[in-house]
Amino acid sequence: MSENGKARRTTDGPTEPGPDREPAAPADRIEREVRIAAPIERVWAVLTEPGHVGEWFGQGAPAQIDLRPGGIMQVDHGSAGQFPTKIVKVDPPQHFAYLWASGYPGDIAVPGNATLVEFTLAAEGERTLLHLTESGFTEVPLPPEHPEASYESHAAGWNELIEVLRTYAERTGR
Repeated sequence: MSENGKARRTTDGPTEPGPDREPAAPADRIEREVRIAAPIERVWAVLTEPGHVGEWFGQGAPAQIDLRPGGIMQVDHGSAGQFPTKIVKVDPPQHFAYLWASGYPGDIAVPGNATLVEFTLAAEGERTLLHLTESGFTEVPLPPEHPEASYESHAAGWNELIEVLRTYAERTGR
């Protein structure tokens, strides 16, 4: 993680096989960390409240969120479709996790069609350390008509989105 608050890649995929190594394993896990100049309660709100989620992760309209394990968070990605994510864990203000079926717009996310997205937050005074993990790519068939659901696409997408989230959280509530 950089000291200037910018997102830094901590895991971006397999290593290349060498003469003394096994072939690279398929990429399954994306991890990003960022320090946000906002208190943990504000960052939690940005991750879980309808108006905030719609702004940084959707198309601007408030997301529909039933904030409980088993509840649905409906994310609108415009022309890419509607994504009913299934909430797995809600532990305010430290941990929020959901299943995301990014290759299956309109389908409720369940094991077998979805990756697991987890946000872990830690207070650092008036700042927050946010750790993002998305995993399970090797367990989900990638529909050919939705290449944007690939590990590579998500790895690049989270690089941008984590910065959007940081900027949004830092300016919200001031």
